[in-house]
Order: sequence, then structure tokens, then C-alpha cells
Amino acid sequence: MKIAVFRKEHFNAAHRLHNPAWSDEKNKEVFGKCNNLHFHGHNYELIVRVTGEVDPDTGYVVDMKILSDIIKDHVLDKFDHKNLNVDTEEFRNLNPTAENIVFVIYNILREKLDNQYELKITLYETERNFVEYPAS
Repeated sequence: MKIAVFRKEHFNAAHRLHNPAWSDEKNKEVFGKCNNLHFHGHNYELIVRVTGEVDPDTGYVVDMKILSDIIKDHVLDKFDHKNLNVDTEEFRNLNPTAENIVFVIYNILREKLDNQYELKITLYETERNFVEYPAS
């Protein structure tokens, strides 16, 4: 019996959407206000979905305290109250779009979770804009 469990977290981070290969004019045209030279911030909502078989001994798919600790230690501590472009290695050379952020978070957590689990990450950049990885 496969069941999905979810952990919802929150972090705040600043970023600037910018492609250094483009002119300032093209960056402003494509990214608009998100290309602000002095950055801008979001209150991100992160939903981590783990799907797997229920362990007959514990009744858990995964121990939610352990999952919470993994997310805190490897995602929140790394990105919360940070300037993603400046303060993180992951986005030093990667445009910190919501799409890229969700992919980076997925890869961080995928390394930390046993392969028996399916993993899906949903990231809300705003109340109305969100991304998921994997998409299927």
C-alpha cells in the first residue's frame, strides 16, 4: 500500500533574475522587476511529498521528524534569509528562477532520502505562482 506524506516548510530569500550573457536592456525586457539590481525577496512555501510503502513495524512511510530534520539541515539552513545569487554556491552561476530552485532542492533531498521513496517538490514563489519537480 503506497501512501504519500507531505511536509510543508517556509523560507525567505532574495534573488535577482539575470542572464550575464545578455545586455542590461534584454535582462530588463525579459525579467522586468525581477531583474532589480538590488535584488528582491519572496516568502517561499515548500512542500515535500514522499511516497512509499507503509512500514509494518512503525506504521510510517517515513518518520516525519527525520524528514523535517533533513529539510531543515540541508535546505532551510542553506537558503533561509539568504541572497540566493550571492550567499549560495548552488546559484552562483545558475539563475535562481523558481524552476531552478525547485530542481536544486529536489536534488539535495533526493541524495538524503532512500531510493525506496518517490519524491516530489512543490515550491510556491507567491500565493499564485508555484512549480513542481518532477512534473509527472
